[in-house]
Amino acid sequence: MIRRLVVPPLEALRPFLPQQSPADAATRQSVARILERVAAEGDRAVQAFTLELDGVDLSPAAWEVPRAEWVAALGRLPLPLREALELAVRRVRSYHERQCDPGFTLAEPDGTILGMRVTPLDRAGLYVPGGKASYPSSVIMNAVPAVVAGVRDIVAVTPPGGFLTDAVLAACLLAGVTQLFRIGGAQAVAALAFGTETVPRVDKIVGPGSRWVAEAKRQVVGMVGIDSIAGPTELLVIADDSTDAARVATDLIAQAEHDEDASAWCVTTSAVLADALPAALEATLRRAPRAAIARASLLRNGMVILVPTLDDAIAVANLRAPEHLEILARDPAAVAEGIRHAGAIFIGPHTPEPVGDYIAGPSHVLPTSGTARYASPLGVYDFIKRTSIIQYSAARLAADAPHIIALAEAEQLHGHAESVRLATHD
Repeated sequence: MIRRLVVPPLEALRPFLPQQSPADAATRQSVARILERVAAEGDRAVQAFTLELDGVDLSPAAWEVPRAEWVAALGRLPLPLREALELAVRRVRSYHERQCDPGFTLAEPDGTILGMRVTPLDRAGLYVPGGKASYPSSVIMNAVPAVVAGVRDIVAVTPPGGFLTDAVLAACLLAGVTQLFRIGGAQAVAALAFGTETVPRVDKIVGPGSRWVAEAKRQVVGMVGIDSIAGPTELLVIADDSTDAARVATDLIAQAEHDEDASAWCVTTSAVLADALPAALEATLRRAPRAAIARASLLRNGMVILVPTLDDAIAVANLRAPEHLEILARDPAAVAEGIRHAGAIFIGPHTPEPVGDYIAGPSHVLPTSGTARYASPLGVYDFIKRTSIIQYSAARLAADAPHIIALAEAEQLHGHAESVRLATHD
């Protein structure tokens, strides 16, 4: 059911760490073909690929979902679901408002001004995945930080078919999406990146998707910005002997049920827990509606790692740099202090990972595949850009000119030097 490993040494984990490998050649070539045709043919190519790949023949006039349908969908929602979506939007907005950066201005006594201006992107593209389920939470977690940043237009795309539920439509309305199109896959990414007769070109594309979506995002970097190349979802649980195996099993399966490629690890100091976990997983799977997916994920990527101390558990977590890290221990906050690499840390027995997926406030769009070593959760800072402001006074230019000229001439950029010489005489 689940692989077992004893650590240290940490090197024993190396074969099981995620590898940053490019897509296979067939996927790269297929995506490149789609991008090339959409760039050249616009709507016609998107329509053709939607028929070929999704089996749906939609004319461009039928792609955009009218706003009246969003409003109607919100009205049809059961009250508990509507209230949950509204609460999620409020919480995510409140959290991200604290990320806003006003920029700064430094005024020197001689009249020189240096500063940083922060401005939002004009237009962001949001990929709302289909696949095995529909994801209204993905709409909220991607769109609300963009709204808080001040992005003027948020253009969402989602595969045609049964994934465009009332909950997704309502989430678009509540979260601040401005347009929604029934197109998906690499062709939708291409439409957002290049623009077509129907779909506006955006400045940045965010949101998870299939491997074709991920590869399309990789190939359009430079023409537009992207958030990240999202890998399969991940959870690592640190647990000591105060933790019940059934609780750990439930949390591992909650992550494993996403996808057969999902990763769920338990790192524990307790041999008793490690011994009990396989049976606890089996018992929990018997009650799980998505047991087949979760079982495949655990067989492929599950792991229980036995370590002598919590310091060793922290070392494993920092090496793995997981997307989600749960800490179930007697002093979880103390353990959390040692964590340097994780997308989000869930501290204590009252903080199961799903609270972060839906309601807590931070975006659930997190670095995967070990990229938490250097990457951050999606936030307001992903939807803004910074511009340096430089205004010299005559006195500052006169004082700095000899140094600028010396550096320019050392680099044999004599035009630079002459530009400064001339400006000092204005």
